[in-house]
Amino acid sequence: MNKLKLAIVILNWNGKNWLEKFLPTVIHYSPNAELFVIDNASTDDSVQFINAHFPTVKVIINERNFGFAGGYNEGLKQIDAEIYCLLNSDVEVTENWTEPVLNLFNDHPDIAAVQPKILDFNRRNYFEFAGAAGGLMDNLGYPYCRGRIFENLEEDQGQYDDETEIFWASGACLFIRSKEFWEQNGFDERFFAHQEEIDLCWRLKNDGKKIFYTGKSRVYHVGGGTLTKQNPQKTYLNFRNNLSMMLKNLPFPDLIGLLFTRLSLDGIAGIYFGLKNGFPHLWAVVRAHFGFYAQVPETLKRRGKNQRADYYQSKWLIFKHFLH
Repeated sequence: MNKLKLAIVILNWNGKNWLEKFLPTVIHYSPNAELFVIDNASTDDSVQFINAHFPTVKVIINERNFGFAGGYNEGLKQIDAEIYCLLNSDVEVTENWTEPVLNLFNDHPDIAAVQPKILDFNRRNYFEFAGAAGGLMDNLGYPYCRGRIFENLEEDQGQYDDETEIFWASGACLFIRSKEFWEQNGFDERFFAHQEEIDLCWRLKNDGKKIFYTGKSRVYHVGGGTLTKQNPQKTYLNFRNNLSMMLKNLPFPDLIGLLFTRLSLDGIAGIYFGLKNGFPHLWAVVRAHFGFYAQVPETLKRRGKNQRADYYQSKWLIFKHFLH
């Protein structure tokens, strides 16, 4: 019997349609959890809709749109639980989805965060981009997943039905001990959205905590509910946040050469995105670099006491992938 107090927390911004579609399933399959919606100053009638149709769901209203990172930081201050499940509003959960996760937390006190198997809602036998079967990192700081490398997604044939340690857990469905969340001061609110969960997991790893994946729990994610892959702002946030994350979490001896290499590769990537998706994406990469430079002084202040060099599980992933 799991005794850990679980709060399932959905961050919402103008997502009434997602809540209407997926909240009933979350309620049905989560009988032993408290359910919360943190509303990021929506301008639709999300809050009224929840209050009218789902009275058991508690609503926390942020005074403005703080983004994914800041929105959770603000709202979670008002929630008392041992385990937070941060769940995207466009996720369909399944029967007994919380049990394997809580079992891991109960059995392993050194596990700080857990991610379930994340499959594609629209292609249900394929992994979904945001998390798949658990996040990893290559030696150039590029995040990838078991079941997903860049844009290539694997079919789920049971190859990741295991329970294993990973490097980062997806923010689309992130279970995390509240104690560990607040000891790290939560998400870096400057990120606004994208890769803030990787940064948080990296900080936890630097402090000796473990991040786990369980294939015994399964959810289905639509993806792109707020910013689609074609949105230049998503390109901007991903490139800027990734550079800031490396500066914050890597040992200084590893940083100098790696940052120079990444800035060069980002230039090539910007040209590629510009040719593929249009000039706004090229300009987004340029803006991301200037955004990164502007954050450097504050990022250096936010470096933790510990940085580990053994962060990566693969070498030169981008070259292997695009030049094979």
